[in-house]
Order: sequence, then structure tokens, then C-alpha cells
Amino acid sequence: MRFPVSLTAGLAAYILRNKLRPPPEWQRDAAAGNGSPFRILGSPKPATATAASTKRDGARHPLIHKRFPLVLMLEPLHACNLTCTGCGRIREYEDTMTQRLTLEQCLRAADECGAPIVSIAGGEPLLYPEIALLVEGLLARNRHIYLCTNGLLLRKRLHEFRPDPRLFFNIHLDGLEETHDRAVERAGVFREAIEAIRAAKAAGFKVSTNTTIYKDTEMAEIERLFEFLEPLGLDGHMLSPAYGYPAVNRREIFMTREDVREKFRDIDRLARRFRLNATPVYLEFLQGKRDLPCTAWGNPTYNVKGWKAPCYLITDAHYATFEEFMTRTPWDDYGRGRDPRCEHCMVHCGYEPSAALGIHFRPGDAWKMLRWALK
Repeated sequence: MRFPVSLTAGLAAYILRNKLRPPPEWQRDAAAGNGSPFRILGSPKPATATAASTKRDGARHPLIHKRFPLVLMLEPLHACNLTCTGCGRIREYEDTMTQRLTLEQCLRAADECGAPIVSIAGGEPLLYPEIALLVEGLLARNRHIYLCTNGLLLRKRLHEFRPDPRLFFNIHLDGLEETHDRAVERAGVFREAIEAIRAAKAAGFKVSTNTTIYKDTEMAEIERLFEFLEPLGLDGHMLSPAYGYPAVNRREIFMTREDVREKFRDIDRLARRFRLNATPVYLEFLQGKRDLPCTAWGNPTYNVKGWKAPCYLITDAHYATFEEFMTRTPWDDYGRGRDPRCEHCMVHCGYEPSAALGIHFRPGDAWKMLRWALK
């Protein structure tokens, strides 16, 4: 199977339960127009958030009143030991770079949100002193964890963790050695990441990789990267297109939707050969074969400033509680055709939840997703 049985079965049961009976306390709507200061001029604005939408994308989001999270993006700190070219955290949160969440705050956020999967990001989470205790606490809550790291400190801290089928070390690799080291702006990072992968796999841990596809990324190199990693027995690869957002909007490295579709036009061949964690429905969306609405609330972000709204990349507000994030964020103000900052976004944290939730499913999609999960 592509994922542990506990993750596949648990997530399916969680989705079914919440789609049938979405928590009512998360469905109250904020007044439309109170959130994004970047609404597209001339787009219709309903008098209330319950009015029917006539914006460019047509009907309102099909799950606008059935909101629930799938993956908690937990950022215990924003400090990092690298200054990656495409990273916005070290720029957006420069004033809080020395701050970090307490262990209690992290675990309380996981309890408050209830998402079955927690992606621990940052910054560099292995700089967080209590990272092993955080992982232990989340596992005790039966969460599945993707600990996202650049790998530089993994060998040093590996002894603090114990292998568990619910724990993945998700190591960032944006290409082969020369390309990756240029992206992270330091020589030797690629080699250390590979040694960290070898050490973690030898110790019995599950390890996956995370790769951002930039405008100048050669997809042939990504194929060579996966070929290089094949003997290491990795447990999956995540791909996501690079999208420009306010904190780091360098258009020479980021892509438009047309750029993304060109980059991913041959992704089916890679998906047949390598263990990609992206669902086939999401990959079809990247290729332009189908449309999906953004489900930003499916991947909420919690950090030292609170619950980040509306999404992992765009920040218009921080809320003290998850309920405030869900009910005070004016979701109708965001998305393609509503906010120009969303126009070219196709990143997995916004659209993969829509694929997993079966939004705009077509005949045969259920079987396609099942085959993918069991492969």
C-alpha cells in the first residue's frame, strides 16, 4: 500500500464521518468582504456570506458549509539554518524569528483542530528543542506525522525518535546536488540530506521527500533525482508547483497556471514509475485536465502568531482559536476569480484536500483513487 493501513483507513473514516455530520461550530460564516483587501475590482460582492455567488468561478464552494480540516500545518518556530531562495517564512516572520510555541501550545492546537494528519514544518523543526516530545505527544493522540526537514540535523537528533508507521521524515530535495544546493544557498546540503535519508532508513524509519517545482526546474532532472533515490527505498515523493505569494514574490522563479500545466504535462509517466504521494485527481488538475476549488481550511496553519488565515501562503489575519479561524475568515473572498493573489496558485496545500474530499468527482474517480491508495 502507498500509505500505512492505519492512515488510509483512518483518514477515510474521518472524511466520511465529517462529511455526513460536519461540526456545526465551524460552519458559521463571516461577512463577505471583511477579509481580503485584494478583491478583484468589479467582482460581485454578496450582501451576506450566505448569498449565492455569481463570481467568475460560478457557484459557491460545494463544502463552504461543511468545513473540516484534514492536515494541520504546525509550525513550532520559524527559525531556520538555511535561507532558501523560495522560502517566505524567513521573510514574512522576521520579527518573530526568535520566538517559538511551547510544547503545550502545539499539542493544544492539535487537539483543538482534530486533523488526523500533522505536518510539522517551520522554519526547521529539528531546531525546536522539544521536537521529540512533540512527536511523542502527537503519536499518543494517534496522529500521523510528516516531519518536514532539510535534513541537516536529522542524523544528530535521530536517536531521540523511535520508528513508528505513523511517523514520516519528509526531507526537502529540489533537485540533484548542484540544483538543490543552489536553491538552499549553501553547498553540501544535498549530500548531508542523502546521508540523513540513509541513516533514517537504516534505523527503520519511514522517509519521504518533498520537491518544489520552480519555473527553471527541468523535469528530466526530477526524474533523474528519483532514479538516484530509488536504491534507498524511500516511502514516497511529494511534488508541488512553486507559486509566488506576497512574502516572496519573485516572478522569475515562480509559475503561472500555464507554466504549471506545461511542467506537469508528462507527470503520468513519472507517477507510473515512482511512488508519488500526489493523488491522481490532483495531478490531473495540475495538467489542466479538470478543475478543483481551493479548500484552504483543509490544511490550516498554526504558528507563534496563531491560526494563519486564509492559508499556508497568504496572511491576512491570525486568530487565537481554531473556531475563530474557521468562522471569521471570509472564505467567499478567496480563490481564483475572487482574489488576484490566488489566480495562479495550484499548490497541494490548497487543492489536494479538494481531491481527497471528492469534490467535482467524475465517474470512475473513486476506483482511480482506490487503486492509487492500494498500489
